[in-house]
Amino acid sequence: MKKSLVALAALAVAGVASAQSSVTLFGVVDASISGYSSTSRDLNGATFLNPFYLNRGSVKVSRTALANSGYNSSRLGFRGTEDLGGGLAASFWLEAPITNDDGATGVSTFARRSTVSLSGGFGEVRLGRDYTPTFWNDTVFDPFGTNGVGTNLISTASGFNTTGGSGGFGGNPNYVRASNTIGYFLPPNLGGFYGQVQYGFHEKDKFSPGTATPNVANNSRTGRYVGGRFGYANGPLDVALAYGSSTSGDQFYAGVTNKVNTLNLGASYDFGPVKLFGEVSRVKNKVDYEVTPFVGATPDTDLTGYLLGVTVPVGAGLIRASYSSVKYDLNQPEVLFQPRIADPKANKLAIGYVHNLSKRTALYATVARVSNKNGAALTVGGPAFINSGVFTPKNSTGYDFGIRHAF
Repeated sequence: MKKSLVALAALAVAGVASAQSSVTLFGVVDASISGYSSTSRDLNGATFLNPFYLNRGSVKVSRTALANSGYNSSRLGFRGTEDLGGGLAASFWLEAPITNDDGATGVSTFARRSTVSLSGGFGEVRLGRDYTPTFWNDTVFDPFGTNGVGTNLISTASGFNTTGGSGGFGGNPNYVRASNTIGYFLPPNLGGFYGQVQYGFHEKDKFSPGTATPNVANNSRTGRYVGGRFGYANGPLDVALAYGSSTSGDQFYAGVTNKVNTLNLGASYDFGPVKLFGEVSRVKNKVDYEVTPFVGATPDTDLTGYLLGVTVPVGAGLIRASYSSVKYDLNQPEVLFQPRIADPKANKLAIGYVHNLSKRTALYATVARVSNKNGAALTVGGPAFINSGVFTPKNSTGYDFGIRHAF
């Protein structure tokens, strides 16, 4: 009898434990028929100093593809929470990207997110690979959620080397996500105020004395990230300010460190019939020198961008539209008798429609067009443009027609 009672008590404890824990399988499968087309111009056309320069015509690059993630990013994930009592909870989140159009990428890596966290009345402490605070503003305040051909130009220009031979703006390895991070999130009961801070380790070896450091590029500080985001969301209003600094390169013996510093402010307001979005962003490709730089050193490059967007509910559907613009500041030095090169700039117009067949399944269509000036080389996606130093895309057009299913 005693043994039976002990067994029943053990089963009861096990039942309570299982009731206090949960694991969820979730995902998105998104596929689209997408088209991309970019038309070039001769970057080195005739000038006042050389009026007899032969213009080498133009080039058009296009592609039609069965693509993925045109509306939402395709993914497969597992998340779980355990109630530890006393208001404490432990959680995990493992999320992998999938390319359902060709099946080439699956759950071999959880590169989208892989975190473990502890939360309570104090907020949440999260460890692992996660979105950066500065990326949140780019995607939350974009009607297209930084997916597909409608993705805003602030996101496109901030994450990639996108100015051909004229911009000098390097890529940001921690633009969307950062690895090896410690993050802290404020608790949700602060009257609408929210926020987070994040630090990502570069995990590079440190040598003592410093002269023992191997003379290899990017082996000392590259990968470090520090950032934060603070905002207010209450009723129809949502506004947030974010800042982040990512170490994108270094030359230890030369005493040179490259950083990408981002400051952005985003907001949205839901009027009911329409929801408005806006964002302004400033990205600086900064080069720090431990000693005074030599004459002719590469100047810092700045990027300024803004976005205006709107969504309009129409029955079971949603109309989406946005206009985004970016301008590079090459910070060119004054040179006697030599005019400055015009700074590259670009703008983009995108419009789309989403029709919800259910809460989990939707059909969507998006078209977008990018116009480049002064050597900017931004596109809607698709094929990489010719990198010859001669041609640069004057305009780029794209479309997505697809279906999204979430589970």
